[in-house]
Amino acid sequence: MVRSQAMKNMTIAALAREGGVGVETVRFYQRRRLLDTPERTGGVGLVGGVRRYGEEDVRRLRFIRSAQSAGFTLDQIGELLQLDAGEDRQRARTLAAERIAALDAKIAELQAARDSLRRLAHACGSTSSGPCPIITAFDRE
Repeated sequence: MVRSQAMKNMTIAALAREGGVGVETVRFYQRRRLLDTPERTGGVGLVGGVRRYGEEDVRRLRFIRSAQSAGFTLDQIGELLQLDAGEDRQRARTLAAERIAALDAKIAELQAARDSLRRLAHACGSTSSGPCPIITAFDRE
């Protein structure tokens, strides 16, 4: 336990830098209870000390950022972090499957939009008279 405390030598600014986020993002994650808020150390009386963070905090911050990049919501990330402690693999797989289904739906939507725009661009290039099909397609009410 003493070793764990000795390893906590980063300020919030250093933690944010290591995690590739801003200090306010760290504070936001703390308010959402995704990251711990350590006690202030080194203060005397009413003058508070400095909060110190360690490698475990960096690991957790990077986990949050990676999970966000995969499209998980902060609520889902909170659940994944809790699952990490409990090792509930089935629930983690369920969350991942739900995220995959949402990504597949978004991919299908984007592919349909691309195909539609491709058809409009082809139609625009194949005729030189009349209104542009691209412009008229977006001008509908």
